[in-house]
Amino acid sequence: MKLKYWNKPDYSRWRNLLRDESGAATAEYAIATMAAVGFAGLLVVIMRSDEVKQLLFDLVRSALTFNNPNAGA
Repeated sequence: MKLKYWNKPDYSRWRNLLRDESGAATAEYAIATMAAVGFAGLLVVIMRSDEVKQLLFDLVRSALTFNNPNAGA
């Protein structure tokens, strides 16, 4: 009786599938988009506080207000 040995599995197909990088850019864009959404959500929470609203309002008002440095002269 002759013993049968199993053939060594062909890993070349799996190796090629693991080396294939198609879709990697799409995954990177998805991760960056999710990070941006999380950051936007954090900004919304911060911007809803009254202290931050007042600080930004005062900053914009002072930037838009014209103070003539020669008015006293």
